[in-house]
Amino acid sequence: MTRTTAVLTSPEPGTVVQPIYQYSDEQDAQTKELRKYAESLLLDPSDPYYKWELRWLNKPDTMPRYMRAAKWKFPDAKRRIEGTIKWRREFQPELIIPDEVKIEAETGKIILNGFDKDGRPILYMRPGYENTETSPRQLKHLVWWLERAKDFMPPGQESLVIIVDYKTTTLRTNPSISVASKVLTILQQHYVETLGRAIVTNLPMLLNFFYKGISPFLDPVTRDKMKFNPDLLELVPKSQLDSEFGGDFDFEFDHETYWKQIVDFCGIAEDGTRLEGYFDGPMGVNAQLPARKPGVDNEPDTTTPSSTSPTTSSIAPVSETKELDSAAEVPTVKSIESS
Repeated sequence: MTRTTAVLTSPEPGTVVQPIYQYSDEQDAQTKELRKYAESLLLDPSDPYYKWELRWLNKPDTMPRYMRAAKWKFPDAKRRIEGTIKWRREFQPELIIPDEVKIEAETGKIILNGFDKDGRPILYMRPGYENTETSPRQLKHLVWWLERAKDFMPPGQESLVIIVDYKTTTLRTNPSISVASKVLTILQQHYVETLGRAIVTNLPMLLNFFYKGISPFLDPVTRDKMKFNPDLLELVPKSQLDSEFGGDFDFEFDHETYWKQIVDFCGIAEDGTRLEGYFDGPMGVNAQLPARKPGVDNEPDTTTPSSTSPTTSSIAPVSETKELDSAAEVPTVKSIESS
């Protein structure tokens, strides 16, 4: 194995993105109705955050994720998406300034690197590397990484993998149940259907009480996705798995080098906005669309399986990418009323 500081920004060649969702005509109609409802809640186009709100609504996975999370019960989907729109207006996750959370990343307590066998980006979390006191900035740091994981997702992928490694964790560095409950609230309510797998490794007996403490905050869907000490090589290609967990990817964490690669790949400007050409995310700039099988229509399609691009890349040259349709082409609609 060769030691490297380069970040893996695409899945192993030949990876087939899974799961792929197919919807009935009735479900498609419900999704369109949810979109109409969400549009009725949009900010006025004169509001500075309007284009970012619209950007999120225009993501192809947003409406289907909220319908699936609501188990296709339309009133529940409306309630969920309205709650997230309100939260995103307050938190503005797309516009977190990198330098505001950079200090939280100094020890590598959260690292985005590599992909599982289904093309999900992997977030490694190491509570033992905690380097700051409990504060709102810690939550902001976590949300910043959730947004970067979304940036890393290859076309057709809607979820990520979280690997929580307790190898060096102590009672002092382990997050409190209060902090953990806030994290779960954000993940379960505002990043619905985004957690593909949650893997816990090296959990000491001493911290078993922690998982008993957060158990009431885990919804059944999240609980079903949790695995304790699985064979990670069954889930992650050896070339993509950190060598600390038995993989061949011998990653050397250097804070400044790592941080620059992430910010550059995702096209994040100093003020938290996006560099020119990155408004729709980095995948249109830095990655090729998946190769398609002969005889298959080459238009992008998230309802059929796709393979990733033929090479595993790190940072690639900038090229053109399309922007969202002009805000003027979207009907002016009302804001959410204060609760």
